[in-house]
Parts: sequence; C-alpha cells; structure tokens
Amino acid sequence: MRVLLSTIGSRGEVQPVLALASELRALGQDVRLCVPPDFRDWLSGLGFAVTPIGPELRGKGRPAAGDLRKLAEETVAAQFVTVAEAAEGCDVIVAAGALQLAARSIAERLGVAYVYASFCPITLPSDLHSPPPMPWRSANTPRARWAEDARHLNATFGPTLNSHRVASGLEPVEELQSHVFTDRPWLAADAALAPWPGPPIVRTGAWTHSDSRPLPEEVREFLDAGEPPVYFGFGSMSAEAGLAEAMLAAARAHGRRAIIARGWADLAVADAAPDCLGIGEINQQALFPRVAAAVHHGGAGTTTTAARAGAAQVVAPRMYDQFYFAGRVNDLGIGAAHAPGALTAESLAAALGTALAPQVAARAREFAGRVRVDGASVAAQRLLTTAPVASA
Repeated sequence: MRVLLSTIGSRGEVQPVLALASELRALGQDVRLCVPPDFRDWLSGLGFAVTPIGPELRGKGRPAAGDLRKLAEETVAAQFVTVAEAAEGCDVIVAAGALQLAARSIAERLGVAYVYASFCPITLPSDLHSPPPMPWRSANTPRARWAEDARHLNATFGPTLNSHRVASGLEPVEELQSHVFTDRPWLAADAALAPWPGPPIVRTGAWTHSDSRPLPEEVREFLDAGEPPVYFGFGSMSAEAGLAEAMLAAARAHGRRAIIARGWADLAVADAAPDCLGIGEINQQALFPRVAAAVHHGGAGTTTTAARAGAAQVVAPRMYDQFYFAGRVNDLGIGAAHAPGALTAESLAAALGTALAPQVAARAREFAGRVRVDGASVAAQRLLTTAPVASA
C-alpha cells in the first residue's frame, strides 16, 4: 500500500508522523511524507520520500491580522498543488494536525481513502471540552465555542477551499469542521495523559518515534558530574530576551544545575558557567530519565516523553493545545503549570519548587508506567486493515 502522511506543523507534528511512517515502512509499505521544508533533509536522510510544502517555519513570527486572509488563501492553494502532487499513486492520505484543509478534497478527487488524525483531545469537537484558546473566541460554553470555531473556519478558509474544489470538479462543502475531521477522526494521544471524553472516535495512543541516538559525550559528562540537573527547553517556540538567564537563576534557586536546549529561539546564557550546559537538538527519551525535572512549553510530544520518562514537569504554555497539557500535568500531580504571565526567574523558581517536591517526583515516576509506547504500531496496523475500505 502507498501512504501519504501530511502535516504542516513544526517538529511537534512532524515527529509523530515520522513514528507512524517508520512503523508502516517496517511493515513493508511505501510511505511518502509531505512536511514543511525545515524537515526535508532530516527525513530524507532517514530514507523517506519527502515533498516539502509551504515556506520554512523557523524564524517566522505570527502574521499580522490584515495578512490572515491572504495567508489562508495561500495555505489552501499550496495544499491543493503540493499535497495533490505528493498523493499521486497513493491509496490513502493521512492528514495529521491543524490546518489540513485540502487533503480530504484531494482524496476525493483521486478516489482514495482519507484519515484525519489529531494529537490532542481538545482539538477535536466535543460538548465536554472547549477548543484550544484563541484570541477571537467569545462564547462561554464548549458547544457554543465549537460552533463559533466552525463559523470562523468557514469564513476564513471556506471561499478559497470551495473555489479549488469546484475547479477540481467537486461539489462545494458547507461546513469545513466536520468535512476535515470526518465523523471518525483518529486521536494520536496517550489515553492516561490525554483522555477522550467525547463521542466515539479512533484512539491509537501517542505516535512515539523510538530514538536510539546516544547522548553526546559532553552531555553524559555533565550528567555524571553531579546531581540530576533541571532541563529547560521550548522547542520551536519564540522566547523573550533574558529567558535563558532566568532559567538558570530558577535552577540555582533550588541548588540545581541546568541543561538549556537552545531550540529555535537560540536560548543561550551569556556567561558560561560550570553549572549550566547549553545543548542543541537531542534525544529526549535518553535525557529525561536523568533529569530532576523538565521545564518546557507543553508540546504534545515533549509532555508525553517526559511523562513516559517519569520526570516531574513544569509546563509554561505559549499557545494552542499547550494549555491543555499544562493543565493535565498539574491535575495529575506530576508537575506544575506555570502561572499565566511573563516567565521570570522568580516565577520559574516558584513552579519548579512544586515540581521538585518529593511527592510530585514520586507521582511522576509512578505515572510513567501508565504511558503506552505502542501508539504508532497500533495506528499502522489499523491503517492497513481499514484504509483500503475507508471512504473519503
């Protein structure tokens, strides 16, 4: 079977797609990936056929309000061209993550199966939870917010999507939300960490790519030289000036050393110190079992990896579904959610004090045994079983 896996997110969306791709390839399937150009070299180096879509994400700020309509039109137009090109000859298209607007239309045009997958429960409609926070939302109840979300999606993307559908010989769609998600979306999130309260869907578990890379020698030496440090990392998020210094100060407030992942914000402490190590991209699966706590932005992958490692967490959410994972870590008692507002040495130290408490560390270690690691395998097997008979 030929499978196209498509996502337009950052590494937090690309890494789980890689996990599913690896499982499918191990089962002898022909897998193609459609991802932002930032990740082309990495995935091509792993032997996958990659079609880049859209501009590079790194270094891109949020668009101005006046640019949103133009950006929406460009996003949909790019998908109709690029995803369609990548999907030629495929039997199924798996659209993963946000803004996968054209994939189902392309599947319809090609007469192939279509699956939509989400990485967080609150990105799928349910009367029992609200959608991720966005600045334009004003409704009060979950049902009203999802209705508001549907209207916004229709108004922002509907005209462009339908113009391309009509040009492709397809009927226009009236409601994009249900069109994109289908009536049986897949949820690629761990059941213990991110439970699903809503109507029937397909639950596969989190798609976790097994990372066998050893830790760099300098990291191993730093870990061996003292007590477990605190890890700080914000992935592809932007960061305010002085954040790295605030992170180090927060760790020092608790007598801890710090490992600071530079990430896309290029976090770096100005003056080198023996109790701080700056690192680049790293195998978190190998690192997190050796840290006292992990302080991060709350991406689905990072939160799941830390939970699986038994590391206490401080989640300082910046956007979208990260607020959900901050709340879950806090509610489960396996860490702390950073209070709303700016990140300072004092605020980080306060949250870190909660995460480093012995009872929280113990709960984090206990919870690790509840996190499953077979989600990508479950998804791959289900795709092989259901995709050939699925209807777009």
